[in-house]
Amino acid sequence: MHTPQISVVVTMFNEEKNVEPLLKEVHEALSQLDYELVLVDDGSTDNTVREIKRLANSKTKLVIFNKNYGQTTALAAGIHHAVGMYIATMDGDLQNDPSDIPMMLNLAITENWDVVAGRRANRKDGFVLRKLPSKIANYVIRHTTKVYLNDYGCSLRVYKAQIAQNLGLYGELHRFIPVLAKQEGATMTEIDVKHHPRIHGDSKYGLSRTFKVMADLILMLFFQKYFQRPIHIFGTLGLFSFAAGVVINIYLLIDKLLGADIWGRPLLLLGFIFLMAGIQLVTTGIVAEIIVRTYFESQDKKTYKVKEVFTGE
Repeated sequence: MHTPQISVVVTMFNEEKNVEPLLKEVHEALSQLDYELVLVDDGSTDNTVREIKRLANSKTKLVIFNKNYGQTTALAAGIHHAVGMYIATMDGDLQNDPSDIPMMLNLAITENWDVVAGRRANRKDGFVLRKLPSKIANYVIRHTTKVYLNDYGCSLRVYKAQIAQNLGLYGELHRFIPVLAKQEGATMTEIDVKHHPRIHGDSKYGLSRTFKVMADLILMLFFQKYFQRPIHIFGTLGLFSFAAGVVINIYLLIDKLLGADIWGRPLLLLGFIFLMAGIQLVTTGIVAEIIVRTYFESQDKKTYKVKEVFTGE
């Protein structure tokens, strides 16, 4: 099988009007490179698939999902089907500019970076709904994970293939790819890239994802710090919880010996319920995530089903 220098993975969901300009821009920008274009249709309900099949050439590969699985799963499928020595990822809405890819690839090769991440220097999005939440999220992620990138929301990145193929993408962790790469020991740098306003279609993302991002951040911090030593977090919480219980019980015992009636104090019962429920919910979520990963990785299962793989001629 021929191994191109770079595979460009693009996730698509209801982008029929963007297909033709996207393919044109990618092929023009990468004409001097040995490349393949891997498009992943994430269950589009419009004519995205038909447009891609109509315009695809011999460098184009289309992976078609049987339903919508989400951006992270689409990226995982695209990376799985990519065969290049390097893998570039970008969105299909034409806000990323494929003309930046040769420059990023050259930087990765000449300076031997495992990951070259794009940074949208002049972002063409609304401030309140897009830029401000993004700035806050970037700040929080940067300072909690200690992976100091400025723009976690930019999908345009170039990876060495072995790094991209070992990321372990599940759920909605695509925004944390730099953190996942760092856990694999990857070296990375960040560089300014162009950013364009969306011309066709609507954004699939908004403020509603804020709580999902925060939940995923908790999961990432767990995997980053405690995945191989979970007793350090659960043991610490358990000891603090146990110590608090001992102190409360000693206090109640003394109070009882002094003649007080300690049975059924509402505030004590409510506090105990909230404390235990919070610990159980967080730990159950983390344990469930580990079980999901074990299920898929131990049996080499995929988190998606491919309806068809189409290669242009």
